[in-house]
Amino acid sequence: MESGRATLLKEQQLKDQFDNLEKHTQSGIEFVERYSKFVKERSDIEISYAKQIRNLSKKYQPKKNSREEEENKYTSCRAFLSTLNELNDYAGQHEVIAENLTSQIITELSRYLTELKAERKSHFHDGRKAQQQIESLWKQLESSKRRFERDCKEADRAQQYFERMDADINVTKADVEKARQQAQMRHQIAADSKTEYSNYLTKFNQEQNEHYYTLIPNIFQKLQEMEERRIERVGVSMKTYAEVDREVLPIVGKCLDGMTKAAESIEPKTDSKQVVESYKSGFEPPGDVEFEDYGPGQTMKRTVSETSLSNSRGEAKERPGGGKSKGKLWPFIKNKNKGSGPEDFSHLPPEQRRKKLQAKIDDINKDIQKEMDQKDALTKMKGVYEKNPQMGDPASVDPRLVEMAMNIEKLQSEVQKFEGWLAEVEGRLPSRSDPPRRQSGLYESQNSNSTMVDNNCAQDRESSPDGSYTEEQSSETQVKVAIANTPEFDDEFDDGDEETLPTIGTCKAVYSFEGHNEGTISVTEGELLFVIEQDKGDGWTRVRRNVEEEGYVPTSYVEVFLETNTKGAMTYI
Repeated sequence: MESGRATLLKEQQLKDQFDNLEKHTQSGIEFVERYSKFVKERSDIEISYAKQIRNLSKKYQPKKNSREEEENKYTSCRAFLSTLNELNDYAGQHEVIAENLTSQIITELSRYLTELKAERKSHFHDGRKAQQQIESLWKQLESSKRRFERDCKEADRAQQYFERMDADINVTKADVEKARQQAQMRHQIAADSKTEYSNYLTKFNQEQNEHYYTLIPNIFQKLQEMEERRIERVGVSMKTYAEVDREVLPIVGKCLDGMTKAAESIEPKTDSKQVVESYKSGFEPPGDVEFEDYGPGQTMKRTVSETSLSNSRGEAKERPGGGKSKGKLWPFIKNKNKGSGPEDFSHLPPEQRRKKLQAKIDDINKDIQKEMDQKDALTKMKGVYEKNPQMGDPASVDPRLVEMAMNIEKLQSEVQKFEGWLAEVEGRLPSRSDPPRRQSGLYESQNSNSTMVDNNCAQDRESSPDGSYTEEQSSETQVKVAIANTPEFDDEFDDGDEETLPTIGTCKAVYSFEGHNEGTISVTEGELLFVIEQDKGDGWTRVRRNVEEEGYVPTSYVEVFLETNTKGAMTYI
């Protein structure tokens, strides 16, 4: 009985160990799944990060046919463009990290988890089967033992009954014989039960020995090996996780080196020279202002320096009806139809005009060279056809040759036309040996319009209610004369006798503004305009571009320069 209880206790302990191992191995599988999920989320982060980096690089790439694309001639802009390109390659390396994490870790762990779960299930199935087998043998042994015990008791009772019958003189011989036979039969059954019990016991002991010393240790060993392989696979995955990052470090380093090299390639002096070359006008500096003495009974002329900003750039042009045509105070007011200037670029300053003409000539010469190359190729083809008529008809090439000759002739005439304009511009530009005089590009010599200024001043005095002459009227008159005498004027615009508000200063647009609402005016960043009405506290300033264009702009979008009453001096605010 003690041996039986020990066996049952051992079986229970073994069952508990299986439960513990089952929980531990399940926890190990969950750990692998959690690590795989961690790597998956890291991969998703890398993909998202790479996408955001690519979008950022694309967002700041210069747009085609835009001002940003034109600015790529500066080393700082080219360096920024190189940085954006390197950043795009940098994003690609993060995509490589995500791809390698997926292929080398996530996919492999997913496949391994499937195999691990199947192997674990098989081992625990074998363990349960062995437990069920030994428990079944134990039940058979217990059953045979109880049967042997019962048969022995039945044999003892039958023997006692026979002995009582045999001792009783009142019982017939037949009853005694029957009791004797019953006792013998019971003893035989008990003997058979004993033999059966002995056989089951021997078998159980053999099976139990094999169970505890062979089957279960083998299953535990397989589970241990499985667990060690799982831990080793996790370690390999963690190492791969680090190696995936390490593999891209050289390329990432090259990207960063490229950014550093781009930053080191920035040349401030080169960029500043580019700005000078881009906006150099070619005008001469203004001359000295002559001294005018004041005498009783005479009025001092409101003279200005030659080519100064308050002088007109050319003679005032009169309309057939006697009205003056209004011009623009170029270059401080931008052309409304930018890019639609005359073919000879006469709306540009001399130096800029020369560059545009030269660039146009170079483009046409390239087209001529291209046409000539094509013509030479067709001429050679025609020669081949003439030598080998089976390859083609020589006459089929003639129309194309004629067309090319006409194109070349047309392009050559274009070159001559632009070269003539270029020669005219170069003849007007000051030589390097001339004294450094800078023309403003807005006005020319005072001598060309001094008479007109005096006439206008006289007209202003006559139109004044008290016949007096004020500085503000003189300043406004000179601006009007300047507008009238500017060559880049629009003949189709004429305000006639329309009353216009006087200018009280100028302003420069700090930001671009789209004036969609009624009463507003659109301005572009850097544009210079006339101020005709100050901000009255509502956040809007009224400005004028030319005689036909005026409106309100946000005060915070412009930098205002108001005139004072001291001879037109400018106050910067």
